Amino acid sequence: MELPVVYQKAKEQVFKIWTTLQPLLTVHVGLASSAKALIILEQCGKNKGYQEMDACGFHPEGGCCMLDGPEKIESTINMRTLWKNISLEGIDIIFSRDAGRYICDYTYYASLYYGSGRAAFIHVPPLSKSVTADFLGKALQTIILEMLKQCGEESE
Repeated sequence: MELPVVYQKAKEQVFKIWTTLQPLLTVHVGLASSAKALIILEQCGKNKGYQEMDACGFHPEGGCCMLDGPEKIESTINMRTLWKNISLEGIDIIFSRDAGRYICDYTYYASLYYGSGRAAFIHVPPLSKSVTADFLGKALQTIILEMLKQCGEESE
């Protein structure tokens, strides 16, 4: 599902995902235009600091995602472990604790909030000659399968 670059609409879509589909895990993928051949595994979402305008020229009231929410929410997926255990030829993977205070971080926080931490966020580079759609798809598949293994370990 493609989410709009609009705070409120993205948040509504995320809420709908959690209430209607009730997934075990939701994995969000966002574009990190400055990352050339780099996949970034984001560990947590932040609640405040959203001052940049979205595609419609708005930003959340008070720069906040959830008025009653905690300052940050950690994913139940251990991204550091994932980062240490995955090696992909042709692309670097890094671990991050700051998804950037724009639609990506906002969406991630909302998903972590509605999903009780059962969400993940992956920043990917733009497509290029070295990072093709096929290559990126296979890389994401490898990463998501490792995430699902962690989910399986939780339920045992």
